[in-house]
Amino acid sequence: MDWTGCELVERVEGRCSGRPTVCGTRIFPDSIVRDFDMGASVEEIQTDYPTLEADTIRQLVEFAHARRRSAA
Repeated sequence: MDWTGCELVERVEGRCSGRPTVCGTRIFPDSIVRDFDMGASVEEIQTDYPTLEADTIRQLVEFAHARRRSAA
């Protein structure tokens, strides 16, 4: 997934092999969206990633879904 334009995601040379991560973390946004798409609720995802706010999780999912719709 192309996370360009998502202010919640960054790529840092040397962190996680340069893969996109949620800003200030080593959490892959693709993992968040995959969990949601597989049926996990925002609350369940937040339990797995307690450093993320529920609103951040929602915004990541919304960005990814909007990006998919525009690519279709």
